[in-house]
Amino acid sequence: MSLPTGTHVLTDPQAVAREAAERLIVACGENQSERIAICLSGGSTPKVLYGLLAGPDYATRVPWERVHWFFGDDRVVPWDDERSNVRMVREAFGHGAPIPPTHLHFIPSDEGAEAGARAYERTLLDFYGAGRLDPARPLFDLVLLGLGEDGHTASLFPGKPAVGETERLVAPVPEAGLAPFVPRITLTFPALASSRHVLFLVTGAGKRAPLARLAAGEDLPAGRVTSAGEIAWLLDAAAAG
Repeated sequence: MSLPTGTHVLTDPQAVAREAAERLIVACGENQSERIAICLSGGSTPKVLYGLLAGPDYATRVPWERVHWFFGDDRVVPWDDERSNVRMVREAFGHGAPIPPTHLHFIPSDEGAEAGARAYERTLLDFYGAGRLDPARPLFDLVLLGLGEDGHTASLFPGKPAVGETERLVAPVPEAGLAPFVPRITLTFPALASSRHVLFLVTGAGKRAPLARLAAGEDLPAGRVTSAGEIAWLLDAAAAG
């Protein structure tokens, strides 16, 4: 199987998480301004990463007072629901991450997918400080993404309207392509493209099939992601095959 350009194969999910942590530290170091923007992903491997960042090996290396954390997508459920990325991120960071309360920017889910998408777009643009994104000034320093078994990333599912969105930064997803079948809210390709680095974290044998489809040139959402800078894929040996 031909792997995507920019692929790095590690031994296991823990090694993938550690490599991601090192790259996150580098991305933070490249930005010497007062604010750093990182977009988080859901999933089991990112959860390991967030625990590492809050742990003894990395907690002192993260400039917590400057980093603002955003979400690539979330399910329209209460934040304490076990299906919520907010809950997962909170639990993964635990009490070891000294995140200022105003630096964790949750996707609002209490008024439905459409209202939440519009509110989160306002959050992004308010943080950015302009009414539209400038290709020469990316919004995110680093975007973390995963790969679904159907080739989706964030909540951009094959065949769903959000995949074709070219203007909005955040879109509602009334019908998810995979379980759990609850409405979602997702960043769109234009938002993901406004990034200095994109990092895909892909682990497990279940990801071999979508990777093979991408390698064969199939038009899957994960393959449509662009960036102002580097796109890197961190795979474990099981996913690489």
